[in-house]
Amino acid sequence: MLPTIVVFAGDPAGIGAELVAKVLADRNAMPPAHLRLIAHRRSFDAGKRAANAALDVPLATTARGAGDTPTVARVAWDGWDAPDFERGVAGAANGAYMLSALRFALDITQRGEADAICFAPLNKAALRAGGMAEEDELRWFAGVLHHDGPCGEFNVLENLWTSRVTSHVPLSHVAGLLTAEGVAEAVGMLHTALRRAGNAAPRLGVCGFNPHNGDNGNFGREEIDIIAPGVALAASRGFAAEGPYSADTIFVRAKNGAFDGVVTMYHDQGQIAMKLMGFERGVTVQGGLPVPITTPAHGTAYDIAGRGIANPQALVNALSIAARMGAHR
Repeated sequence: MLPTIVVFAGDPAGIGAELVAKVLADRNAMPPAHLRLIAHRRSFDAGKRAANAALDVPLATTARGAGDTPTVARVAWDGWDAPDFERGVAGAANGAYMLSALRFALDITQRGEADAICFAPLNKAALRAGGMAEEDELRWFAGVLHHDGPCGEFNVLENLWTSRVTSHVPLSHVAGLLTAEGVAEAVGMLHTALRRAGNAAPRLGVCGFNPHNGDNGNFGREEIDIIAPGVALAASRGFAAEGPYSADTIFVRAKNGAFDGVVTMYHDQGQIAMKLMGFERGVTVQGGLPVPITTPAHGTAYDIAGRGIANPQALVNALSIAARMGAHR
């Protein structure tokens, strides 16, 4: 049976509806899955016009798709006929709308009517204005799902995945937040996610923290005192990884095929490398949660909303990963 993926069109003030329209209008871009759309009608109509997509999305009688042929349908929900949103503005109204849509998507998956969620880009400022108190949507998802275990964002570019030990925190706080347990958790989460995405034997590398991997303690001892013990702890739990390796060379090795995944110590350590290799193709996976959730790694692009020039490739990739993870859920 094909997995059922809930597809949320994202921030109605951004490029999300255009991206979704472009993907749904191109059968070659869709994964082997049943796609169930959550969207704002007028924003979606505008997105279809921007995408020049002649597209009819029928209303589904049930969320769960049936059969071995992919289908596309819309899920009934109150936000379909919500009032208009001002294009390109991060306001409380679109923030509250996005949170409501995401709650509805989570509810569908928790009821067993879908296997994964893929959402078009959101805007964090709008989400906070609309009521999100958490630092990011990952922690918000965890709260709604009552998930108190480890979780973290994965960034994915084709076959290369990254996780990180710390995330949306000031850089000045990172050294104090690094622990062997945190390193082991990041390794374990990435290993598990890759297996759920179909990789039976993930090869993982772990970044150091200091310049030149600490140079045997001359430039800092985090590699010796924290990261190496964390790698060993992960191995004792059945999650093998190599490292730590110098952060300025590990992505060269990964790009050349040495690793399927890289564990980094902080946000930009991996993000800069991944976005340089393919900004418009990258995907973010909300890792560690009981529900597979993916999204493009780029933002809402308010400056080009409605112009018809948004690149849908990251959304195509996000849907593909959601379908693979949903099939293995």
